[in-house]
Amino acid sequence: MSFDFTVETSRGMNEVIEQLESALKEDQFGVLWDFDLTEKLQEKGMDFATPYRILEVCNPKEAQHVLSVNKTAGYFLPCKLVVFEDNGKTKVGMPKPTSLIGLADSPELFSIAEDIEKRLISAIHKAIDRK
Repeated sequence: MSFDFTVETSRGMNEVIEQLESALKEDQFGVLWDFDLTEKLQEKGMDFATPYRILEVCNPKEAQHVLSVNKTAGYFLPCKLVVFEDNGKTKVGMPKPTSLIGLADSPELFSIAEDIEKRLISAIHKAIDRK
């Protein structure tokens, strides 16, 4: 079982991120932070030219539910989605919430993580499949 989920598209990175934000919003997930890793590394003098962005996303209702079951589950929040360019393609991926929450060893949290994972994967597919 893989710890991550990644898909690729020929669409441009900015278009994918715009569509991803829209798809996430449809399921009450918001982008809390859009971190341009390339820009930050270059600002620090690193030779890194690959367009690479990390989106931290959250559904407040789900976050509250998870934290009410186990406050240490906050170590895994918010969820991270990564968008980057690789060999002329845009890749979108994430660590699977089920893999991360499995570290907490809580069956109730695992079922919540399964639902969130399905919803995030659905949002990713919507974002790359939209015309």
